[in-house]
Amino acid sequence: MKQRISLRYLTTVSFSLCLVLWSGTTLGAKWANPELLVDANTLKKNINNAEWVTVDCRDLKDYIKGHIPGAISFGKRCKKALRDATSRVFRNPDRYEKLLGKVGISNDKHVVFYYDGIKTLTDATVGFWVMEYLGHDKVHVLNGGLDAWRKAGNRLDNKPVKKAATTFKVHMVAQRYGNTDEILGIAQGSRNNTQLIDSRSAKEHKGADIRAIRGGFVPNTTINISHIKTLAKQKNPKTGKLEAVAYFDVAEVEKAFGGLDKNKRTLAYCQTGTRSTMTYLQLRLAGFKNPANWDESWRVYGSQLEYPVAGEQWFNFASVNKKLKKLEKKVASLEKAK
Repeated sequence: MKQRISLRYLTTVSFSLCLVLWSGTTLGAKWANPELLVDANTLKKNINNAEWVTVDCRDLKDYIKGHIPGAISFGKRCKKALRDATSRVFRNPDRYEKLLGKVGISNDKHVVFYYDGIKTLTDATVGFWVMEYLGHDKVHVLNGGLDAWRKAGNRLDNKPVKKAATTFKVHMVAQRYGNTDEILGIAQGSRNNTQLIDSRSAKEHKGADIRAIRGGFVPNTTINISHIKTLAKQKNPKTGKLEAVAYFDVAEVEKAFGGLDKNKRTLAYCQTGTRSTMTYLQLRLAGFKNPANWDESWRVYGSQLEYPVAGEQWFNFASVNKKLKKLEKKVASLEKAK
């Protein structure tokens, strides 16, 4: 009996220690803007607070199966609800005023975005960046998402929540949006006082993984570090290897971006401007004075043939066509076998 209690106690202490380490309150490292993250206990204390709105960033079907009590859903994943994949510029502020007001978000409300694992983590950071770009100054992310909520011993609810409609007014903060003209200035060497972070994988950066007409990276990119590598690490009990988990860790962020100048204009990019919203949040947490997310990112830049590219590689259409033909033959064969 004593042994069981001891093991349970050690397990609880170990998990609590991990949460403390991830929150950046030990080892002398702290977030410059810790209020941008909330933990499960803080969220629970405010779950019935009328001045707080919690947003579930997952698919509606996942939300319905079980969500944090009181949380709302946009009806789809946050990155789909808050951005138009075919239009990389926020041309219509009225759309956001209508959407956010309809779900009960006003300018004076605290808004907390949460996720479930690495898959939907960037949905929450898209929400964070969009709200900050729209001028909202009370936006947060639940560190650890649903995993942290469950491990804190909290329950889920499957009752959909609809809040009373309210009014939201957009006050765009232009410097939080990195535009392609600014990136071209960096590529051409005319913006030496600006830092550029490539949040894609090493293969994308080198042009081995091509997701536009061309692969490679923007000339004069300051640093390339995959967004996954900046997350907290935890040992996999099966393999014994350290693996990324969906928690923000001040030590990992410092390791990734500590060599950069926090006083300089700093932009992040990826393929679609989604993963780089996570980098934007990390830069804000770390105290960078003028960070931005480049929304158009490589999908647009790499497909504009007049833009300069470092390590340029071209998309192999012939290879893709060959693979498509093999796939078509396989499908036809399977259909014939029926």
